[in-house]
Amino acid sequence: MLSKRNDGDRCNCNVIHEETVNMVRAKMPMEENLYDLAELFKVFGDSTRIKILWALDEAEMFVCDIAALLNMTQSAISHQLRVLKQARLVKYRKDGKIVFYSLEDEHIKQIFNQGLTHINE
Repeated sequence: MLSKRNDGDRCNCNVIHEETVNMVRAKMPMEENLYDLAELFKVFGDSTRIKILWALDEAEMFVCDIAALLNMTQSAISHQLRVLKQARLVKYRKDGKIVFYSLEDEHIKQIFNQGLTHINE
């Protein structure tokens, strides 16, 4: 029988499915990896960064082109690109003085497209 006591936020019930709990605990990623995953999803939590990722999924772009597309300043776009670079979501290449940005790899497209698929269901 399941017994519960309300002692704040912690569940004080008898574990009925201890085998399941132990199996899931054994498969759970390391705390550091879960923290890094949470940080990655935080980067996706900004609509400007999402717009930039969408644009870069369509084409490699120069900062001024992204700024014109989103009707924002070059400085604001550069700031968001810095965040996306730190999260390893975008990469860049230089062509003379011009810097072009694109998505880091196919995984980013997959994450982005899975999110769009999910919200459109």
